[in-house]
Amino acid sequence: MTSIAKRIALLGFFLGLAACNTVQGMGEDIQSGGSAIEESSEKVQSDMNN
Repeated sequence: MTSIAKRIALLGFFLGLAACNTVQGMGEDIQSGGSAIEESSEKVQSDMNN
């Protein structure tokens, strides 16, 4: 990975942390994202079985 790409990745990471404001907030964001993926997956599986 180039130096510029590393800097952009780090900037994105820190901006993401700032948006979450806290580690707990980040955990909640990740958990809600995982829940949305799980619900979508279950819907697709249900549609495939019908």
